[in-house]
Amino acid sequence: MATSLSYRTTVSAPVSEAGSRFEEVLTPEALEFVARLDNEFAGRRRELLDERRRRRERLNLGEERLDFLPETAHIRADDSWRVAGAAPGLNDRRVEITGPTDRKMTVNALNSGAQVWLADFEDANSPTWENMLSGQVNLYDAIGGDIDFSTDGGKRYRIGDDPATIVVRPRGWHLVEKHVRIDGRPISASLFDFGLYFFHNAERLLRSGSGPYFYLPKLENHREARLWNDVFLLAQDLLGIERGTIRATVLIETITAAFEMDEILYELREHAAGLNAGRWDYIFSVVKNFSRLGADFVLPDRADVTMTVPFMRSYTELLVRTCHRRGAHAIGGMAAFIPSKDAETNEAAFAKVREDKEREAGDGFDGSWVAHPGLVPVCREVFDTYLGRNPHQIDRKRQDVSVDRDDLLNVAGSGGDVTEDGLRANIDVALRYVDSWLRGTGAAAIHDLMEDAATAEIARCQVWQWIHNGTKLADGTVIDRAFVSELLDEELATIRAERTGDADRLAEAREIFVDTALGETLPNFFTTSAYARYLAVAPAA
Repeated sequence: MATSLSYRTTVSAPVSEAGSRFEEVLTPEALEFVARLDNEFAGRRRELLDERRRRRERLNLGEERLDFLPETAHIRADDSWRVAGAAPGLNDRRVEITGPTDRKMTVNALNSGAQVWLADFEDANSPTWENMLSGQVNLYDAIGGDIDFSTDGGKRYRIGDDPATIVVRPRGWHLVEKHVRIDGRPISASLFDFGLYFFHNAERLLRSGSGPYFYLPKLENHREARLWNDVFLLAQDLLGIERGTIRATVLIETITAAFEMDEILYELREHAAGLNAGRWDYIFSVVKNFSRLGADFVLPDRADVTMTVPFMRSYTELLVRTCHRRGAHAIGGMAAFIPSKDAETNEAAFAKVREDKEREAGDGFDGSWVAHPGLVPVCREVFDTYLGRNPHQIDRKRQDVSVDRDDLLNVAGSGGDVTEDGLRANIDVALRYVDSWLRGTGAAAIHDLMEDAATAEIARCQVWQWIHNGTKLADGTVIDRAFVSELLDEELATIRAERTGDADRLAEAREIFVDTALGETLPNFFTTSAYARYLAVAPAA
């Protein structure tokens, strides 16, 4: 398939049996629209990504210490400004379900009983061409009320009368879509995902009483939020849609963004709906940005980095206070447990999920995330108890919260140990997840948890950090490349022994782990190099 437009835009993709409807979303008009967005903002996007890399180097070398920005102090001090706030379908967000945009998940999420479905093109979605385009088709059908799903046994599911509100998460600024090239360069994956969805669905959503709503991932500062706001303005102008129609919720999932929450909301204020505590990527960001700074920034086993350790507690409390001060929703983090057939396992897991949601609701969050429809009732019950008939608790301003720079950076206060079990768990989950991702599944069920790309990112970054800081286990064993390589081979053998003849991509997953966890330098994301090297990509025509 190849299509050329006035912007010298070329689409090239592998032949796919499922691709017969891709032409419905890859229309010349839609491609012209996304090309216009990319041509307008490609330069700024590249400059911001270059600054990301430079800043990360400064942080890792100790040449810069994070703090609240003095040049934007007036924005933080000004009590008068508020964000646009809720739009139709976004006033009550007490339960949000997340997941990829395959057809089964689309139907199940919309019927789950949650108020919001985060339709994920990012961390829960392996970026194969088929996944990206079929997801756009599925959303188009869902918004038109023309989607169903049939099981192998012939059971048919359709969307019910009260579906969840759709909020789309496009891929982050750091990613590209290699199948679409403009003047020879791959298009921004963010603008491709956003642009196709907005072009085909914005007016249809408005006619149905909803609107074009988005979750914005991986932002690192307010300038990246400003870029998104300018994208929104141009997109609305190009389609003749009133400015301020779009609503965006920003995931605060980087340590740098935690110092600029007010500023991020301010830049997006005519489109902002809230902030979300993206807990797993936040831990990943902490490890990545401080990976060389010594023992004070070395985290213990991933399982010990809970939401109650000091630096995580400070970040979430500041998020609630910031949101409510500005009239925005504060949305809590993910409950990733997958219900099983074992009643005892479910009872213990549900108790932990309930405890987590009670902490969030008690802290003032207006809603929270779950990864499985079976957890919707648990989350709903907790927030129903705290909210009652109220749709949110934005009027709870949390003026009792006072968080400073040292609170946000108190990584050393996490306590806990680095254990061989924790090291093995990181290797195991990284291998299993990357294998799944390479085979086209970005939301992977691993050890009764629904894992996404953030899981593998934390796992491989922690291993890198432990190696490069000479971290010791409780028995005195130093974590070095040789020791990790030995455990890597053992864990790989264990995984392979579980599988009898199933096709896998474990050999490539091992290569990716070695490249991104055992090298001299720590790559920003495993997904960027893995996408370029391992996912099938057709050459540009």
